Amino acid sequence: MVLLKSEQFLTELTSLFQKCQLSDSVFITLKKYGGQTKPIPREGSVEGFEPSDNKCLLRATDGKKKISTVVSSREVNEFQMAYSSLLRANMDGLEKRDKKSQSKKSKAAQ
Repeated sequence: MVLLKSEQFLTELTSLFQKCQLSDSVFITLKKYGGQTKPIPREGSVEGFEPSDNKCLLRATDGKKKISTVVSSREVNEFQMAYSSLLRANMDGLEKRDKKSQSKKSKAAQ
């Protein structure tokens, strides 16, 4: 897995979306990241480990290529704006739901 800066991550994610536009899927995961690379044992805690600020780890993969980035709490607003506009621009291949058939299914379940 390649750890990139946030700007590089967004450009690589754009190219990943364009490559997988017609046939493949892109999987994106997001989780809290404490800056720790090894797990803490359950019996006790490792002394001297204090996370300085909250961070998020974003990962994206198409099954072949994996990219990731770490976003700190200070730069999350700027990253979120760029990330959301990138997602809006690349979600044009989604199929729309048929609201009529779904409402019939929900009435039948009741």
